[in-house]
Amino acid sequence: MTESPPDARLTRFENLFTCHHDDVLRYFVRRLDVRADAADLVAETFLIAWRRLDDVPAGEILPWLYGVARRVLGNHRRGETRRHGLADRLRDDLRTAVPDPQPAAVEAAEAFKQLSDADREVLSLAAWEGLDATQLAAALDCSRSAASVRLHRARRRLERLMDNTPAGAKS
Repeated sequence: MTESPPDARLTRFENLFTCHHDDVLRYFVRRLDVRADAADLVAETFLIAWRRLDDVPAGEILPWLYGVARRVLGNHRRGETRRHGLADRLRDDLRTAVPDPQPAAVEAAEAFKQLSDADREVLSLAAWEGLDATQLAAALDCSRSAASVRLHRARRRLERLMDNTPAGAKS
């Protein structure tokens, strides 16, 4: 009984993988700063080997795999360079677009964090989302007057927290 060509192809790849996986893994581990990336690059190398199985030379399999691995590693490094460059540009953009907060804003943010979830939500809806009393009532599922009272009380609690901030915490 002879194997059909697809079975022979699979068997050839399984043998190639079994015999050379550890060598290719070591190739990447020795060349990468982040060892966790090695598994992904090994997988990519063997995916290429599977796709190009007919191009794999019978006697020089490992050197051929090293050539594929070298190109995979080059692509990985170029991608890392692009990602790091983009991250640096985004960091620079954020530094120029969002100035450092003023001490009063830091104080207000600290006081805001100390409020209850309900108070933070009503203040956020009014300040950040720009809701008026009627819209606030709809969002909170209460009457307009109840929403106004909740907002007023939340503002007073925030003011009290800001007034009680220790002197050393104010800049």
